[in-house]
Amino acid sequence: MNTPQKDLSFLGHLEELRVRLIKSLLVLTLTSFFSCVFAGELLKLLIKPVGHLVFTSPSEAFLATFHVTLFSGVILAFPFILYQFWAFASEALRESERKYVRIFGPLSLILFLSGIIFGYFVMVPISLNFLLSFSSASLVPMIRASEYLSFVGSFVLAFGVVFELPLILVFLAKIGIASPEFLRHNRRTAIVFIFIISAILTPPDCASQLLMAVPLLVLYELGILLSKMTYRPKL
Repeated sequence: MNTPQKDLSFLGHLEELRVRLIKSLLVLTLTSFFSCVFAGELLKLLIKPVGHLVFTSPSEAFLATFHVTLFSGVILAFPFILYQFWAFASEALRESERKYVRIFGPLSLILFLSGIIFGYFVMVPISLNFLLSFSSASLVPMIRASEYLSFVGSFVLAFGVVFELPLILVFLAKIGIASPEFLRHNRRTAIVFIFIISAILTPPDCASQLLMAVPLLVLYELGILLSKMTYRPKL
């Protein structure tokens, strides 16, 4: 019978998790500082959908730049964060199951970047066009820099994260934890959780939450479909 490579106690696993979290935070700090170099160009790119922004306090322009550097820092650090996640998760797997990490690790990075691209180039314009369509002669949009960048950053990063859903479901099916029947049987519960997650990850408006929930539902169904092809009962 295959066993995990390391036989760590519960406290040992917590210590390993703490070390990996510290390493991830250090790398995130470094990539955020590095992002300061091209923060101006990235700011222009993010503002492009609305043309220009305003700020109403002396510190708001600084906070806007901080949001940009943190946003780009997370993206740059994400490959390392993913590596730490999969390295930690592999300790709980059997030797025969660890080979899947070498496949699912790179795929998770590809899906994250795909979610970032989809979120910025597809969902952000749709959300902005809908929300700004309520402007009129008596309701003139003057979008604050900090609120806009927080909106775009959280929206785009959220899509990067939720695009991992099919891969997670396939991975759980591959190692025999979640069967396709289990996923189908708990579809209603999953739908409730999807709308809760959408409410947490998106700005507090129904349009953004719905724009997040619908792709999540599609990704969940895709995960069920793919899990049928990869499921192996755990012995």
